[in-house]
Amino acid sequence: MTWRWPRSSVVRKRLLLPAAMAVSLLLGLAYWWLGNIAHEISGVSLFILLGWHIAFNRIWFRNLFRGSYDLKRTVIVAMHLILIANMTVLLVTSVAISQSIFGMLPLPDSITLREVHWFSAYWLMISVGGHIGIHWHRVSNLVRNRFAISLDRPDVVIASRIAAIALAACGVWSFSVLGVWTKLTFSYSLDFWDFTSSVTPFFAHWAAVVALPAIAVHSLVTLSRRGRQPAEWINAPVNTSCTEQIGGHIVDEGPDLG
Repeated sequence: MTWRWPRSSVVRKRLLLPAAMAVSLLLGLAYWWLGNIAHEISGVSLFILLGWHIAFNRIWFRNLFRGSYDLKRTVIVAMHLILIANMTVLLVTSVAISQSIFGMLPLPDSITLREVHWFSAYWLMISVGGHIGIHWHRVSNLVRNRFAISLDRPDVVIASRIAAIALAACGVWSFSVLGVWTKLTFSYSLDFWDFTSSVTPFFAHWAAVVALPAIAVHSLVTLSRRGRQPAEWINAPVNTSCTEQIGGHIVDEGPDLG
């Protein structure tokens, strides 16, 4: 049996699009390695991809005022709204302080705007991690159905848990290495990464930082789902926003939780 890369548009939008966004986001953090013009190009790329991502998931916004809100859905929607607000602040400040792509526009620039831009970028990494954690089940369902991979085997479950614990530990370590907590508390720090000595570890540390909230949120979502009766899950009404056909298989991700 010859394996070929899937051509499904759902696979591209569910896997490749978020991956491209993640690459653009990580490259945007490497300002002192890439320089200003590359930094701005990666930022523009991020927001173009974000627009595509929003268009693909536009039904989520229509579902905001449908159905009832329990504590779980309220928290998840709140996390999404925080992410949207964070992205909005980053976009506005990006245009305002642009020196290259939007430098010709008569927009106000100040040290305060630059600081808000930096702080929103760091908080965005945490928000994105939480967003990944909320929707990780969609990725696993897609992989399970598209590639016929059994993720429920005991050995796979144990291996994935060990990997998650190890990655979370790396995330805690990376928080310290990068001084993330100082950056998140709006405190000044002169501790910048020395790109003359190494480059790859910088991206690895930031990837681990994003993975830490992703693992924490995914674990909480998984625990909350185990509290539901199997029959309730199976008989729940199917929402088109989270049901997709991939390679002849129907991927039912359960009711849309926002």
